[in-house]
Amino acid sequence: MDWINRYIDQPLLNGAAGLLRQWHIRTRQSPELLEPTWNLVVLSFLLIASVQVMTGKPFALSIAALVMLALPSAKKLFLAVKAGGSAYGAREYKSSRARAVAKREAEWSVRIIVLFSSACLPFIARIDDPVGACFMLGASIWFVLTGPLKAYLDAAEPPEPTEGDRMYSGVFHFG
Repeated sequence: MDWINRYIDQPLLNGAAGLLRQWHIRTRQSPELLEPTWNLVVLSFLLIASVQVMTGKPFALSIAALVMLALPSAKKLFLAVKAGGSAYGAREYKSSRARAVAKREAEWSVRIIVLFSSACLPFIARIDDPVGACFMLGASIWFVLTGPLKAYLDAAEPPEPTEGDRMYSGVFHFG
């Protein structure tokens, strides 16, 4: 189990922490907004693909499914915009860090299971019906691109609030 933690879980946690840090530095938004934004991007690409592939009732059903998957992320982003956007300070950092530490310690096996199931899902999901195959392919793509990322972003070390501030440099403040 130590090699799984050392060579799989820990590098992915470090990568997720780096991704959160880059998101915060480049967009000056809260790191908690990265996951819903990514979810909406993936769902948008699936919407474009379904427009190209499906017609009729299967198309309407796929649109309804994609909208239902997008609602929680859209609500989270809407509430963040309504609350004032990038309100990420020391209090939010401490709260995010405490949640991340708890998830990192308690849910490492869940992260590994999600990671391996997302790697296997596209290969084991075979359906003979063409419409069902399209739905399963879309569901597999959505899960592969969002499931492991959410698990690792939730457990990753969040960036400090001052990391996105170009005016802040250690002890000294310039500008």
